[in-house]
Amino acid sequence: MRAGLALGAAAARVCTSSDARAQQPFEVRELTVKGKHASRASLLIPKHLARDQKVGLLVALHGLGESGDPSLGVRAWLDLYGLRTSYERLLAPPIQRTSKRKDWTDERLREVNKSLDEKPFAGLAVLCPFTPNVRKMADPASAQREYGDWLTNELVPAAREQAPVLATAAATAIDGCSMGGPIAIETLLAHPTSYRALGVVQPAIGVARAAHWAKGLAAAREKNASLAIHLLTSEGDPFEDATRALAKELGARKVPHTLRVPPGPHDQPWLRETGTIEMLLFHERGR
Repeated sequence: MRAGLALGAAAARVCTSSDARAQQPFEVRELTVKGKHASRASLLIPKHLARDQKVGLLVALHGLGESGDPSLGVRAWLDLYGLRTSYERLLAPPIQRTSKRKDWTDERLREVNKSLDEKPFAGLAVLCPFTPNVRKMADPASAQREYGDWLTNELVPAAREQAPVLATAAATAIDGCSMGGPIAIETLLAHPTSYRALGVVQPAIGVARAAHWAKGLAAAREKNASLAIHLLTSEGDPFEDATRALAKELGARKVPHTLRVPPGPHDQPWLRETGTIEMLLFHERGR
């Protein structure tokens, strides 16, 4: 580990060895950017890029299970949700099943591999912050606002200083898994011109809020006409009905979006097999 790098209010610490960086197509750094509800994040930085090549930045929020421990939260996507292996699989297609469960349909697997054959995966930098359970705080609305402001105005700029990314809103996206889904939505609604895309992965949302969020996303798209929206659930996800309801409400308002509902339950093996690849591919393709 080497000494921190000054980033205004931020300090970044390198957490991977030179040997590990030489063997992997990416390195992982830990960022510390002081905020009211969080201060830590992991940053996956592509190392396979051509000289002077820059890619997009994806902010990925984790779920409830890791929300009580910042050390666990900043590693959730990397170590539990399959970000490392999914990134490597996308760089070395064809994508093949690694699980006996059929979380990929044959048709979707063909589509993904055809897409990768036509256009190789270019890569992304992925920012994985600790995500607190803002709903359990004394003032959830204020906590959500403060956390979203920290992500957008402080953490993202710090990550841009560390990774070979295009430092523009048009190259920045936000996504959230389970509990992180509604937090990602609310962050986007508060900062509609700061992100080019919003995604949710098996989002912990309720049917009753679908119309509210669709109305907000329609208003966000009026301010940001290029905003892309990706809704990813699964057939065994307890939030499938709510995600479908959100898609229906968006459709009623003529808000462009992508809805995917592959097989599989709401669990980490599903993320490692299917969900994280779908998330990365959507944001790397830009649609």
